[in-house]
Amino acid sequence: MKRTLLLDEDDLIMVVKEDIVKQIDENRGELNRTEFVNYLIQCQLKNEDNNDKEYISKEEFQAFSHQMIGLLHNFLQFFVSYGMAMGHGQADTDIQSLSQQLESFENTDEEPSEL
Repeated sequence: MKRTLLLDEDDLIMVVKEDIVKQIDENRGELNRTEFVNYLIQCQLKNEDNNDKEYISKEEFQAFSHQMIGLLHNFLQFFVSYGMAMGHGQADTDIQSLSQQLESFENTDEEPSEL
């Protein structure tokens, strides 16, 4: 059996395997095959453009880590000074241990870490 296909100048034919055609037909809903394939291609191209923006850079992560450590440092300083102002004097060992913790946070922030 011989088939004749009449096409406009702008139309092209894409040859695909039968199982691909079945997948297209199962998922295309009310769209025709051409519209569905065009839709899939456009969605894929949009996703590729957006994939670059899904992840942060190493520098951004390090800046975030630095800010979080600074925030933690400020919280600890606030609560220590608040406790002292309220008359709840802490033992010198507690203050020294907190100071050492604060210094360790600052030291770990300065050292570059590998991810």
